[in-house]
Amino acid sequence: MKIKFWILMSTIFAFLLIAFFQCRKPDSSVKPFGQVNGQEVYLYTLENENGVRLEITNYGGTIVRWLVPDREGNLGDITLGFNTIEDYVDKSPYFGCLIGRYGNRIAHGKFVLNEKTYTLAANNEPGGIPCHLHGGIKGFDKRIWDAKFIDGEAGKGLKLHYVSKDGEEGYPGNLDVTVTYQLTNENKLIIDYNATTDQPTPVNLTNHAYFNLKGEGNGNILDHELTIFADYMTPVDEGLIPTGEILPVAGTPLDFTEPHEIGERINMDHEQLKFGLGYDHNWVLNNQAGELIMAATVIDSTTGRFMEVFTTEPGIQFYSGNFLDGNLIGKSGKSYPIRSGFCLETQHYPDSPNHPHFPSTILNPGEVYQTRTVYQFSVK
Repeated sequence: MKIKFWILMSTIFAFLLIAFFQCRKPDSSVKPFGQVNGQEVYLYTLENENGVRLEITNYGGTIVRWLVPDREGNLGDITLGFNTIEDYVDKSPYFGCLIGRYGNRIAHGKFVLNEKTYTLAANNEPGGIPCHLHGGIKGFDKRIWDAKFIDGEAGKGLKLHYVSKDGEEGYPGNLDVTVTYQLTNENKLIIDYNATTDQPTPVNLTNHAYFNLKGEGNGNILDHELTIFADYMTPVDEGLIPTGEILPVAGTPLDFTEPHEIGERINMDHEQLKFGLGYDHNWVLNNQAGELIMAATVIDSTTGRFMEVFTTEPGIQFYSGNFLDGNLIGKSGKSYPIRSGFCLETQHYPDSPNHPHFPSTILNPGEVYQTRTVYQFSVK
């Protein structure tokens, strides 16, 4: 009788365990993640009913981990990053963070707005030519954001808020910024960017996640197959600043209108690839009228992980991790060599304040800056 009883109890327990996992509900949690200049920062976790998990710190609004399943159902972390806040402060090349007030480059760190010249930090020198990059010396990636969990329209979310003061990093106006991450049960991450200002100012916000769909630390991304839905791009000079031209990609190694492996043409003898040491360019998205459209797709055939990128933005920066050099040790204890991660940064075009014919990035008082980007994962 005892044996039958324990068999019965074991069977009931097994059914309850199965039911628990089948009925798993979205979850969220928070824990300390260290201190920055004596101020406590935290790690916020969002998890959907499929077990997809997103870990975000309010230091820079940085995505620290992003676990998604492969075709066998095994979860893997597909973003590059670190285990400690100290490494993010001291070493990070913008891993997973929010970028602002202006994502990408501004030539010589200068622009003219309403007949006044503004001077920003020249914190980057590609090709030996100084420029302003990703918001300056202490951009939004290095700020501590207010954070709180929300029940969004699409799923559990994290709402981040920051006020950039007038004159911060040389930009005019007080800029009130809110960024919301929502993780859905369809394995989508929806990122909404909102901002208002009390003076005209350039604004170009994005997220700078580095992806490796094989899993962070698992080699390079050259065999990932990429499609970008863009017939045109904005070529750059040797300082990686747009020339102002908008040129067709047809017949060049920058044509990803049909799927190509990232490494297939990356070492071709082409001026744009030489300037960027690979891909580090802005593509002009097709059919862009401010609606949410598909911008790019990436598939890793070894794991089957398939990523789709949707955005309301007019451009997307594809960066193939050309400046990674193996000196950074990531979360898995492995180094990040050249091209071990790629970025797909949805955005307005680089250096737009100095190119009046580019879509404007100037936000005026009374207007609302509002963009949306969606990363969706599935398997093939």
